Amino acid sequence: MVGGFAVIKDVPKSWVYRLSRTANRFFGAKVIPDSVFRRPPTAELRPRQRDQETLPPYDQLDRLIRAYVEEDRSAAQVRRRVKLSGRQVGRACRMIDANEYKRRQAPIGIKITPRAFGKDRRMPITNRFFEEG
Repeated sequence: MVGGFAVIKDVPKSWVYRLSRTANRFFGAKVIPDSVFRRPPTAELRPRQRDQETLPPYDQLDRLIRAYVEEDRSAAQVRRRVKLSGRQVGRACRMIDANEYKRRQAPIGIKITPRAFGKDRRMPITNRFFEEG
């Protein structure tokens, strides 16, 4: 990642789609093809994998991340704020915390949200930290 710069590092997923559509309108061309918007999101870690199999829809996930990361809410507080089951909220919060090491390895990027991963929010990565509740 030497010399890497992640332009959309701190941009929530649903914003990426909106920014992409805005770019197409701005340029007056399909700079980003329609197939990108129609294709179900995937991490492409295994064949035929889809994000929706393990994650809530991006609009809900973005609200969950905003509450958990940016507003520093507990999982219980997030559950009351986001219309998801306790199981979904708990799983998403655990995934956010468990993948902290990936954010440490990522290149630097532009800060967009009030509390960006890496700079403003750092979690322990060596002691299997997870805040219950």
